[in-house]
This record gives sequence, C-alpha cells and structure tokens, in this order.
Amino acid sequence: MTIPILYEDAEALVIDKPAGLPVDRPKRGGPCLGDRLDELKLGFQRPPVPVHRLDTDTSGCLLLARNPKALKRFNRAFEARLVAKTYLAVLAGHPPGETGTVELSLAKVSSAEKGWRMIAAKKGKSAISHWELVELLGEHSLVRFRPETGRTHQLRVHALKGLGAPLLGDPVYGAGAVPGAARTMLHAAGITVPREGKPPVEARAPLPADFLALGASGG
Repeated sequence: MTIPILYEDAEALVIDKPAGLPVDRPKRGGPCLGDRLDELKLGFQRPPVPVHRLDTDTSGCLLLARNPKALKRFNRAFEARLVAKTYLAVLAGHPPGETGTVELSLAKVSSAEKGWRMIAAKKGKSAISHWELVELLGEHSLVRFRPETGRTHQLRVHALKGLGAPLLGDPVYGAGAVPGAARTMLHAAGITVPREGKPPVEARAPLPADFLALGASGG
C-alpha cells in the first residue's frame, strides 16, 4: 500500500491517507500509520508526526509536522480554528435541501452492549458543520462538509441527526457495509493551514475509487 504525498515542504507533509489504515495503533493490535512514518522521512532525520486524526475508514488529507516547532505551530492553528477542512461524504439518503449548517453539541456515551459512541446532547461540546449538496447519486447523495469544529465523529452524527441520513456504510450510526460501500463513505478532500509570513499549507485529495464507483464526480 503506497501513501501518496499531496504536499511537501520543510515543515509539513500532507498525505492521502488510505481508507482502512488507522492513524494510531488499535487496541487489538495490527498495522497503523505509525508503522509507515520512517518511510515518510523523505531525507529528513526524524519521522513526521500526525497533527490531527482521521477515523480508520476515512480517506484523504492528513497533515504531518516534520519538526517539533512546526508541530506546535500547527497545533495552535487547529486550536484557534484557523484550519479550513473540506470533506466529501456519501449519505444513505438525501439531505433536507441544498445547503445549511448543523449546530448540534456532542457528548460521548458508552454501554457494555454497544460500546462507545457520540450523541447529540445539549450539555455536550459545541460542534458546527456547514454543508452543501454536491450531487444526487440515485437513492444516495454526495455532500460537501466544511466543519468549524473537529469533534470525534462530528460529521457522522451531524449527517444522521442534522441531515436525517447516516453516512453510507457507517457501522455505528448507519446500517453498516452495503454493496458498493465496504467502509464509512467519508473522504477528507481538502485542507488549508495558514502560516504567518509563509504561504499556507494547502492540499487536495482526489476522489477515491469507491466514491467514483458510486458515480460521484466531486462537483
């Protein structure tokens, strides 16, 4: 499995993370991105470090810092909500309109039967997602999300509770794997990280094959 490089300079790498590759080592063990960081040194002495996280199933843009100073700078940009991220998602249904904003606070719950999940809760952490319909795909639809916040499972819960349809293939908030969707259909399509005195880190990830197979063009 090759890991495409979407952006590279002295401070940053943006990779196109493959779906199915976890960023951190799963509790049950198995491969993860950490196993591949040495090959992403690309001539540098130290391996790069992921600045943020994507779910295992989520493909697309993942920012890596190439030194500790850059990591601190990028972390501050995320904390200040200066990082612009764009996601493409296939919904198992159609949204209620063509554009809008979902503001649903999120909280984590867990049970012995179902494990943990995120739910919409008034006393949870603030979560805001802007969305627009890109194209209809028969009984499904392609939606572009621009989240203001970066809560765990934010777009997955906002799709279900805010748009009335889960992400196609989502095993936790939807019906799970279906023909044509062996994973949760979420793709980190773009990222822009501003830098004082320097051009921004900016990258776009092409649509993966499983999105294309469903007829998505990306708009």
